[in-house]
Amino acid sequence: MRLDRIGVDESVAAVFPPERLVDRLADAADTDATEGAAADVTAVDGSPESLADCDAVVTLEHREPFLDLEWVHSIQAGVDRFPRERFREAGVVLTNSTGVHGDAVGETVAGFVLALARRVHEYAANQADNEWDRPDWDEAWTVAGERACVVGLGGLGRGIVDRLDGLGLDVDGVRRDPLPEPGVDRVFTVDELRTAVADARFVVLAVPLTDATRGLVGAEELAAMDDEAYLVNVARGGVVDQPALVDALREGEIAGGALDVFETEPLPADSPLWDLDDVIVSPHCAAYTRDYYRHVGAIVEESVRRVAEGDEPVNRVV
Repeated sequence: MRLDRIGVDESVAAVFPPERLVDRLADAADTDATEGAAADVTAVDGSPESLADCDAVVTLEHREPFLDLEWVHSIQAGVDRFPRERFREAGVVLTNSTGVHGDAVGETVAGFVLALARRVHEYAANQADNEWDRPDWDEAWTVAGERACVVGLGGLGRGIVDRLDGLGLDVDGVRRDPLPEPGVDRVFTVDELRTAVADARFVVLAVPLTDATRGLVGAEELAAMDDEAYLVNVARGGVVDQPALVDALREGEIAGGALDVFETEPLPADSPLWDLDDVIVSPHCAAYTRDYYRHVGAIVEESVRRVAEGDEPVNRVV
């Protein structure tokens, strides 16, 4: 693979200013570690013209002209936006940013958990209405000693486990194989999902969206949860059967949730999820941090270094 010019696609502006990453990578290209590996780094708009001299691109979204490049790097861990089979057919390398989101997403989940238990989301809503309203005596509670089930124990899951464990929760996990995981009391397989969620106060989804995980949590899984349990989704909207979730919330099958991802984004204004009690809605930003571009830049730098030495780039998916 030859990497003479790397483009930073304008789609990353949804997460950070493209010029920040351009400058970060341009500075790195001048160091000894990447000397000769990347002669130029430039902002691109995804058009064939802007990509004409590029060998690679760093991007949030897929664009058709990317199939003519050598390498595409996704700034997200998930690659469900990208047509992987077409990448294989075209011989385009696809990598992702697995490993950079654990801290930010873990802290976001911890915030959701604490907000729901300590009723912080209610106080914030009351403030908007200049309303001084304390919770009932038995409404707020502490999370220490409660149980969480983290579905997906990869990079995101690891960051979540560490934070919840630090808050004093007992943590179970779900993944394809039942290998032990530090800080996790019990590890269940995906086939045991309904058993795993049955006694958890918080069920946290942290799996990528694949054919195997699409609709992973449906009516039966929600019914298996305790009626005082909360669903926290920082994975992808498609992992959950959203109509079934709305029904479960309306019927009191579960107590509430914190949702960062949805089947349709932005979440439509007429979605019932906006107005359901004890549901926190956030705009797919669990991984946001002012250091996001630095983390992505570090992965890209290392990949450039490896490619220059004839090795594979980091986090190769295709």
